Amino acid sequence: MKVAVARGPLTGIPDVRPCTVGGLDVKAAVELLETYAGSVRVTVDPQAAETLAELCAGQPAALVLAGGWLAARPTASVADLGKRLRAVPDDDGRPAALRPLARAFRLAYEALPAPGARALRLLSLAPLGSADPQTLSALAGCSVSAAEVLLDGFVALGFVRRAPHGQYEVPGCLAPFLAERLAAEDRPGETQLARARMLERTVRLLQSCRAVTEPEGSPARRRLAGLPRALRFPHRAAAADWLDLRQPALLACARLAVADGELDTLARRLIAALVRALAAHRGTEAAAPELYGLHGLVLDVAERRGLHRERAAALLNLADLDAGTGRTREALARYRAALDAGRLASDPYATGRAMESVGGAHQQLGDWQRAADWYGRALAQRLARGERADQARLYGRLGAVHTYAGRYGEALRDWRAAAAAYRRLGDVAGHARALSEAARVQEYAGRPEDSLRTCEEAVEWARRAGDERLHAALRLRLADTLDRLGDPTAARLHRAAAEGLLGSGSAGQGSSGHPSPSTYEIRSEVQKD
Repeated sequence: MKVAVARGPLTGIPDVRPCTVGGLDVKAAVELLETYAGSVRVTVDPQAAETLAELCAGQPAALVLAGGWLAARPTASVADLGKRLRAVPDDDGRPAALRPLARAFRLAYEALPAPGARALRLLSLAPLGSADPQTLSALAGCSVSAAEVLLDGFVALGFVRRAPHGQYEVPGCLAPFLAERLAAEDRPGETQLARARMLERTVRLLQSCRAVTEPEGSPARRRLAGLPRALRFPHRAAAADWLDLRQPALLACARLAVADGELDTLARRLIAALVRALAAHRGTEAAAPELYGLHGLVLDVAERRGLHRERAAALLNLADLDAGTGRTREALARYRAALDAGRLASDPYATGRAMESVGGAHQQLGDWQRAADWYGRALAQRLARGERADQARLYGRLGAVHTYAGRYGEALRDWRAAAAAYRRLGDVAGHARALSEAARVQEYAGRPEDSLRTCEEAVEWARRAGDERLHAALRLRLADTLDRLGDPTAARLHRAAAEGLLGSGSAGQGSSGHPSPSTYEIRSEVQKD
């Protein structure tokens, strides 16, 4: 069962059982007052306490504010508070149900000193009404310790509630009153500055949260050591706990920053820092739902500001997440849009990446001709720019789609080009894999003797690479080829050599103590680009 609270009737929702929730009865209201004001003042004048409960209409939030006012004034009586509440004028523009709370809030708020009132107003800028000393410190421009003292004072007065793990919450019913006061009493420039300080502090905390995941001695860890103690996390687990705890508020902060429209530079920095922190602590796959929304926010800012480079990057990231969850056609549309944006930005990285990704999407859809066409366009750009590592990868991707399409001549040519490119790069393992794929194509083309020679060459290069998994995988492939050529004895020798490379621990583990890979996993080694 779920409970939803609303000021009016909930219509258009099936299976709703409405229940009108009124205020507390007099006895419960008086008991709530006692928890703040103490039992003595209530006991000596029970009639005044009951009258006060009626003035607050039994509303818990109004009673808490009244009790906080009494707690801060030990010499004041309950009757004194009742007189003061009656003297507070009603706001005729408010619904009648909100007037008791509005009176209690106004009385309690106007009793605050000016610095405290300002800090309280600024809490209306805290995302989801959730704050901690760091948040209020940034908003009010005070120290973290001073912010903590202020928050504890607000709790005692009933303006704020304590939440688990050192957090504080502004009750939702008080948030509109704080926002009204902020708009009426603070200049827009001051409010914007406070919001900017909060965003900047959040960015620095997120950067610290990510930096703690880096190895000791890395540049990020050295920068982390130079930050104030309040902005540092002692270890990775503490940073991960903070990220988990603050995630709803951080995501809301990003959404509010983008919706504001006046702090787009800070908004982009905040989103970038949040994306990196989530990826560092959880991995891209686990954090995909959050990352999808964040990349969408980046896209909103980029489109609003006409930032074609950022728009291309956001579209590529969104498309990658679409492709990773099987939404290939949606990914294809976004990759094409990213290509257009990359061209507008004259960004060769974005255009090359987009063309290759369009080819990958067509490959996922089984459209080999279009995949080969887009891979060819991406390859032409890489060749023109002399990007040799990308050339080698794209030759391999072209070889793969030509193989799937049954165009073995073109596939063999591309795999040989890939092997040559890897050899020029000094990537011995990549050279061996490309030769192995060329051997596969020769086998499919009905040239088993050529396939055997190429596979033997691939095994020799894998041995030189010192990659035992790859070496074993290629020996298994060579054994399969020998079986098909009618030489089972040589095939057994190569399989035995592959098993020796993998190790033969009593529990099926290699020398590292990890489980030995299955034959399927070993065979898949040779299919890496």
